[in-house]
Amino acid sequence: MSDPLTSLLDALSFDANGLIPAIAQQHDSGEVLMMAWMNRDALAETLNTGRVCYWSRSRHALWRKGETSGQVQTLVALRPDCDGDTLLLLVDQKGVACHTGRRTCFYREWQDGALITLMAPEVSVEELYGKAP
Repeated sequence: MSDPLTSLLDALSFDANGLIPAIAQQHDSGEVLMMAWMNRDALAETLNTGRVCYWSRSRHALWRKGETSGQVQTLVALRPDCDGDTLLLLVDQKGVACHTGRRTCFYREWQDGALITLMAPEVSVEELYGKAP
């Protein structure tokens, strides 16, 4: 008999690269914060520690949210979708979620034929990472 974590991981549908999309949503407000990717190791670490960990496709490494910026996500609940091929992470976000310094990565909207910016950064990239982008 397998342990509960292995059973969960086996029940999910990871893509050909071993990844599954994960949508982070603020647990108490319902605000959608970001979308990132997780692999089995990132999901296992998240469930074991309670601190959200993703897979960075650009760095090909585990990405512990807030490791550099201090903008940590703590897992409140995990909800796989009906097909098991997407995850909804209900999180408690400390600070901003987006690398641009905004609360959410979804800060733009298509309106009347133009992409407009809905919110300004709350903190500069320099403050988050100690350098300009």
